[in-house]
Amino acid sequence: MALKALDIYKLLPKKNCKECGDPTCLTFAMKLAGGKADVDLCPYLSDEAKSVLGATTRPPIRLVKVGVGERSFKVGEEFVLYRHDKTFYHPPGIVFHVSDTQTEEEIEAVTRRVRDETFTRVGSDLRFNGIAIRNESGSPETFARAVAMVESVEAHLPPILISRDTAALKAALVHCGSYHPLLHAATAENFHEMCALAKQHGCPLVVQAGTLEGLARLVKDCTAEGVSDLILDPAPDSLGDFVVRSTAIRQLAITRAAPDLGYPVYLDATRAGNEDAAIALGIVKYASVIVTSPLSPGPAKAALTLRQNIYTDPQKPIQMNPGLYRVGTPGKDAPVLMTVNFSLTFFTLQGYLESTRIPCFMLIVDTEGLSVLTAVAAGKLNETLVRDSVKKFDVENEVSHRKLIIPGYASPLSGRIEDATGWKVLVGPRDAAEIGEYLHEEWKN
Repeated sequence: MALKALDIYKLLPKKNCKECGDPTCLTFAMKLAGGKADVDLCPYLSDEAKSVLGATTRPPIRLVKVGVGERSFKVGEEFVLYRHDKTFYHPPGIVFHVSDTQTEEEIEAVTRRVRDETFTRVGSDLRFNGIAIRNESGSPETFARAVAMVESVEAHLPPILISRDTAALKAALVHCGSYHPLLHAATAENFHEMCALAKQHGCPLVVQAGTLEGLARLVKDCTAEGVSDLILDPAPDSLGDFVVRSTAIRQLAITRAAPDLGYPVYLDATRAGNEDAAIALGIVKYASVIVTSPLSPGPAKAALTLRQNIYTDPQKPIQMNPGLYRVGTPGKDAPVLMTVNFSLTFFTLQGYLESTRIPCFMLIVDTEGLSVLTAVAAGKLNETLVRDSVKKFDVENEVSHRKLIIPGYASPLSGRIEDATGWKVLVGPRDAAEIGEYLHEEWKN
């Protein structure tokens, strides 16, 4: 189990030397207890103390980086079993699979799609993360050509090389070794050779075994070989089996009952039967790297949306910056619609306003990311906030009228907003889908 700050403090040299970057040893102990500092920052710890503290203060699941550059992604470093306990930090990398038996045109098309395709939702650009190349031909030369084809597109995507043949991996690494691809997979039979390749090229390594005991043994073997950036493939026989094993791995890692299982988890959804279900289960049940076939637009957006939802901090709603936003090119007579800075509210309303083709202003007030109904109930949306926002964002000089449209759920505030601002308040619909009809029928300049 993790040590408390005072327990950690007892193991520190108590010099208050500040060489760790903190003013006192107690401050350093508190950071260690929270997983926000590394024991190696203290130059005066004994080897025994480092061993004890390293096992209890590092994140229960190791952080592993796949790839290099802008498109690289990090997985692991999670602290909780359920996201509402705290939050999940590092979204799983979802990578599209290609085979070295496919044509160059097919491989190039998939690579370009992952490179270029972006889905924008509530202000965030969502993308898939990389390309997994599988050595299905059995030929090192064919595998190397497929990897070279992926790299020739200049997508700079994190690659995953899937082969148990170290000769094939050696041939492929000639083309992408400097990009630190993820190698799949080390087993009880080949871990010596796989570890040698991973060390030579600085690559993270997947270890694969059908039991938790087998995974723990492989982790010990690989770390003894000098490879510490590991990802666990529990080799499930079914989706149910994956849920059971991945959950057990997370539980044992979080409680530090089995530190050797404190690594991210790998899932090959292409081998799961129901691929869409496998992706969804992988996202919510602890997969950190998910390999999937190139998805059609519908399932692709569903996967990216689910991942965004699960890896958004439930205690911190996604917020827009308060301000005055333009829809189209509004003039002095354009309507002004006030709403909250909860991002989903903003983008939903913005979308419906754009479809009306009526130029207008959106006055976004700071309700700390709460929705309209919640903000009204909590007192976060009130007449003082609206008054101050109208002044702060100089709305009076943007329009020639003094009319403000507020959301339907804010109707109890209409009179008070009128008194506070001196503007005429119009109560809009509760459902943003009705805003177009409302503006066409009710808005009068």
